[in-house]
Amino acid sequence: MRAVKGDQLLVHGRIVGQHDRIAVILEVLGPDGTPPYRVRFEDDGHEALMSPGPDSVVRHKEDA
Repeated sequence: MRAVKGDQLLVHGRIVGQHDRIAVILEVLGPDGTPPYRVRFEDDGHEALMSPGPDSVVRHKEDA
């Protein structure tokens, strides 16, 4: 997984009834665009440090 600042991270819900969440990548802390990422979730403004798992997808800003 590789990302740059400004890309979106789509985190799929893990259980039935849990919605997907979208976070904007604020900072890339790993080498060459790899995790961890500092992100801000769009739904509530919460900021977190994330090392995304297989339930996450990067949406590159040039694809939007």
